[in-house]
Amino acid sequence: MKKAIAILVSMLMVIAFGSAVLAQEKAPAEKKAAAPAEKKKAEKKAAVKEQWIKGGEVTAVDTTANTVTIKTKKGEVVVGVNDKTKIHYGKAKKTIADIKAGDKVTAGYTEADGKNVAKSIAIWHVKAVKKAAKKTKKTEEKPAETK
Repeated sequence: MKKAIAILVSMLMVIAFGSAVLAQEKAPAEKKAAAPAEKKKAEKKAAVKEQWIKGGEVTAVDTTANTVTIKTKKGEVVVGVNDKTKIHYGKAKKTIADIKAGDKVTAGYTEADGKNVAKSIAIWHVKAVKKAAKKTKKTEEKPAETK
């Protein structure tokens, strides 16, 4: 009986130590596999960072290549337009064909594969801004009439 218990205890110890050794060997392999996945997630997050152009002036529009060139204080930025890009003038939805050189715009874009892709473009026509400025200037210049 003592021999049977000794054999049983020794077998349990072999199984316990054997499983512990196998568990230790698998852990580093899992960490190595997880590391590239974490790097890819970090790269995607870095690539998704959205940048903004506020008050830029459109210098060129290419409807065939679906690009808009916007002049900013730092230089010119070329942004691509795709089917997901939201273009609007006030509350009205517009297309790339509605954007003209000389328009003031605010654009949000991300960089993907070395190209800037616009998420949204808000158009502010220069003519409309100038007309509004002239109206306010005229009302300020008129003297108040007295009776």
